[in-house]
Amino acid sequence: MTPSPGDDELPALPYARRLSELRPGLDGAGVDALLVTTPANVRYLTGFTGSAATLLVTAAGAMLATDGRYRTQAGEQLCAAGVDDAVELAVGGVVAQHRALAASAASASAARLGLEAHHVTWAAQRRWAEDLAPADLVPTTGVVEAMRQVKDEGEIARMARAAAVADEALGEVLPMLGEGRREEEVALALDSAMRRLGAEDRAFETIVASGPNAAKPHARPTARSITRGDPVVVDFGAVFEGYRSDMTRTFYVGGEPQGTLARVFAVVGAAQAAGVAAVAAAVSAETVDRACRDLIAEAGWGDAFEHGTGHGVGLDIHEAPAVGPGSTAILAAGVVVTVEPGVYLPSVGGVRVEDTVVVTAEGARSLTAFPKDVAA
Repeated sequence: MTPSPGDDELPALPYARRLSELRPGLDGAGVDALLVTTPANVRYLTGFTGSAATLLVTAAGAMLATDGRYRTQAGEQLCAAGVDDAVELAVGGVVAQHRALAASAASASAARLGLEAHHVTWAAQRRWAEDLAPADLVPTTGVVEAMRQVKDEGEIARMARAAAVADEALGEVLPMLGEGRREEEVALALDSAMRRLGAEDRAFETIVASGPNAAKPHARPTARSITRGDPVVVDFGAVFEGYRSDMTRTFYVGGEPQGTLARVFAVVGAAQAAGVAAVAAAVSAETVDRACRDLIAEAGWGDAFEHGTGHGVGLDIHEAPAVGPGSTAILAAGVVVTVEPGVYLPSVGGVRVEDTVVVTAEGARSLTAFPKDVAA
């Protein structure tokens, strides 16, 4: 039985240290201060989980600006994160927030302010330029995300808890994968089980895809009834204290697969195992992809594996690094990635197997542990 989420205390998350470690990166980004607007990045640095906030990080201080809905929550979460002395809180409407941030930047003599280019719209950039003048705005990319790639022990512990909840939920729901059950019915049961077992949410929209739908890598659950002889792809994850898990298992309804489908199950299983075995510190993400892709190509299904082998996971379900063809990322201990090769044949069905793994110096440790037995 998987431990329930309250069974033991998890390591604290080092928010104050993260803020300190971000500051040396400001010079490298060519800025005096950084305006953080991506919600996951704000949470990573301060512990604040509200839907609207801007964090200004300067060489010596920080300010979190949000609106009145979050006045109490922001104060409580900054205190819980241990950064209430290090992060000044400004609460008010948009105009008041921008004025407070502009004053804070001016007092820090920050003439060049970094904006997160992938999160700021053109309209927002124009508004920032107006409100923060005479400071110059500089586009930045991946400043905080680069820090988020290597997870600390607290992050890994929370992802392990999310994975354990998902494992247990699938164990409860697996008996439903019989004839007559609708895909959407199974997906709802899985989502409900994760919440009941301690997840705060599902990590993404749960996929339950049977028969011909299994040949669609990102199929959405439908009213289709599962029938004997169907492959059923189940791709899902849980969220625990903001951190996500991601796992896929493919089952066969009514015994063991035969013919082409049996071979697809065998090839994808072998490719996934080869990919996990290739994961280690100092290995390129492309090498992991190639370990999976070469086996599938040798089996004659290279064209039927049309997505990357994996991706980073953390506060977001898709984070850096990408694990796919042409990826230049080099894995490091503490990076968490998925390994999820698949083969999709419209006339036959599809098979995907996925684990979320932590990179170690020697290889990888899987956070997802549900058995890979095929029969449902």
